[in-house]
Amino acid sequence: MATKSSNTWILILFICAGLVIGGLLGNVASQVDWLSWLSYGQEFGFSQPFVVDLNVLSITFGFSININIASIVGLAIAIFIYRKI
Repeated sequence: MATKSSNTWILILFICAGLVIGGLLGNVASQVDWLSWLSYGQEFGFSQPFVVDLNVLSITFGFSININIASIVGLAIAIFIYRKI
């Protein structure tokens, strides 16, 4: 019997896979005229990474998310598949 924590990890895995596959399909769809609407999206995050230089150690923080219509569709399909399994 699966525990609640393992179900949570499986859901996170499905969500990440759906977002990645949807994002890739959105990039491929941008080359096709009648599917170009799937590549419409927004990118947000830090435009310049935040750097902490301690002279001995340098740490760089950066964060950027690029979401398009296809990745949202991939997310919805991943959650649907998870609920059916």
